Amino acid sequence: MFIHKIDEELSLKLAEEKDAERLFELTDNSRDYLREWLPWLDFTKKVEDSRNFIKGTRQGYAENKSMTSMILYKGEIVGAASYNTLDWTNKVAYIGYWLVKDYQGNGIMTRVAEALTDYAITELGMNRVDIRAAVENVKSRSIPERLGFTLEGKIRQAEWLYDHHVDHAVYGMLAEDWKKRKAGGM
Repeated sequence: MFIHKIDEELSLKLAEEKDAERLFELTDNSRDYLREWLPWLDFTKKVEDSRNFIKGTRQGYAENKSMTSMILYKGEIVGAASYNTLDWTNKVAYIGYWLVKDYQGNGIMTRVAEALTDYAITELGMNRVDIRAAVENVKSRSIPERLGFTLEGKIRQAEWLYDHHVDHAVYGMLAEDWKKRKAGGM
C-alpha cells in the first residue's frame, strides 16, 4: 500500500475500492463546482462508477503506467491527485489533481503538487514533470506557478468540457531546475 506523508496534516494514499463511497460522496456533493473544469462528472452517477474508476486506477498502478492517490487532510479524503501518466521512455510524469471547494485556500494542493513533483524526480527518476490546466482555470494554474514551473505554451482546444473546448496551459519542471530550486539556487 502506497502512503506518502507530506506533513503533519496532509498525506497521499493509493486509492482503494473501500474509498469508493467517500470519493463518490465528494464528487456528488461538489458536482456543480467540479464540473466547470473536470470532464468526467457525467460518467460518475453512482458509487459503482467511483468503484470502477478506482479499479481502473489500480490497474494503471499495477502496470506502472499511472498512480492515483487520495488526498488525506487531517485523515479525511478531500480530493485526488495523480500521475495521470508515467512516461518511462521519456521520463515524464503528468500530474493531475482536484480538491473539493470546502478545503481550498489551505495550501493543500500546492503542498500535494510539490510532493508529487519531488517524488517523481527524486524517487522515480523522472526528468520532467508536466502539469496542464485550462487557460481560464486560474486556481489550478496558480499551483505550478507558485512551485516555479515554467509556462511552456498553450495547446488550443485541448479538452472537451461538456459543450465546448478549452485551451490548456502547459507547465513543465525539469529535474535539474527542481534540484537547483530545492538546494536554494532558484
